[in-house]
Amino acid sequence: MEGTDTDPPEDPMDRLLARLDGLHARVRRIRALTYFTWCVRILLALGFLPSGYRKIVNEPFTLEESLGDIYTMFTALHQDFGALYVFIGLCQVGAALLLLVPRTAALGAAVYLPVITGIVVITVSIDFGVGTPLITSLMLLGAVYLLCWDWHRVRPVLGPPGLPDTRAVAG
Repeated sequence: MEGTDTDPPEDPMDRLLARLDGLHARVRRIRALTYFTWCVRILLALGFLPSGYRKIVNEPFTLEESLGDIYTMFTALHQDFGALYVFIGLCQVGAALLLLVPRTAALGAAVYLPVITGIVVITVSIDFGVGTPLITSLMLLGAVYLLCWDWHRVRPVLGPPGLPDTRAVAG
């Protein structure tokens, strides 16, 4: 019978989403990963809370002039970008707090992702040495992991399966 729930989806995107749904369901049943996920949430939150707070209260991110270009960049961000500096801090603290509440953790990871992506770009572009880009890249990986963990909450953003193809031209 055509169109039953047991038929495999015909659209390649629907097939991909169905496979990801199955993989997600199996992974979410692994108890150790539930604990690992909480550790990632807490560590990522701890990574943003102090730096975000400093920005919210409009304190300089660093006072270490010996950092050269890094100090110059952070000082310019603090002194010349006004409300943007505070806004970045609000995003960091907001993302950190959202990560710690199970109901809002997916939203927290979604807010965390663009902020940490920008930080990774900065730490890779300016000579921060090896450690900082490695840590920020791991934080980015952690945010992606959390979005995958909450796939059941992220998936609806991609659209429900079986939507008609709107690219078809009536003719």
